Amino acid sequence: MKRGPCMMSDVTRILTQIDDGDPLASDRLLPLVYDELRRLAAQKLTREKPGQTLQATALVHEVYIRLVDAERSAHWNSRGHFFGAAAEAMRRILIEQARRKGSLKAGGGRQRVPLSDVDPEIAGPQVDLLALDEALKKLEQKEPRKAELVKLRFFAGLTNQQAAEALGISASTADNDWAYAKSWLRVEMSAAT
Repeated sequence: MKRGPCMMSDVTRILTQIDDGDPLASDRLLPLVYDELRRLAAQKLTREKPGQTLQATALVHEVYIRLVDAERSAHWNSRGHFFGAAAEAMRRILIEQARRKGSLKAGGGRQRVPLSDVDPEIAGPQVDLLALDEALKKLEQKEPRKAELVKLRFFAGLTNQQAAEALGISASTADNDWAYAKSWLRVEMSAAT
């Protein structure tokens, strides 16, 4: 989906209306962001193990419900903030799904894959989402911006430039943060095995 300035300002305007309590605003938001959220969800699900029962449409709907739930609604200050929250929601849903599937009752057999073997723009080996989540939580405590960059790149599928814009940093800073975060996560995840 091509994003022009009109679409981006419409999303920001509707997010403000949701914050202001407009009950119909969330109905106007979904058509504007649905295609992009569905593309991101489909991209994330291609990295899941075979036999995945969660479909992209179901993931988008669950993410959307979490994002515009009036009781838990955040204040969206920009389109980047909204999609950052969408990335976090996708991450949480996929982690919850992995935990349910990985429980002892469901077999519990997990296999770790180093993060260095995965590139967010292309399909690669299956990632142990639980190990990644544990390592990402640790990174978030030490380096919150770098952890947020990983979420935007890995879970939302944003490019380096898009993630840099969403975080309000330069592309070169995002490049440096990405290199650091990948290395740090690789070491952390291999130490946990």
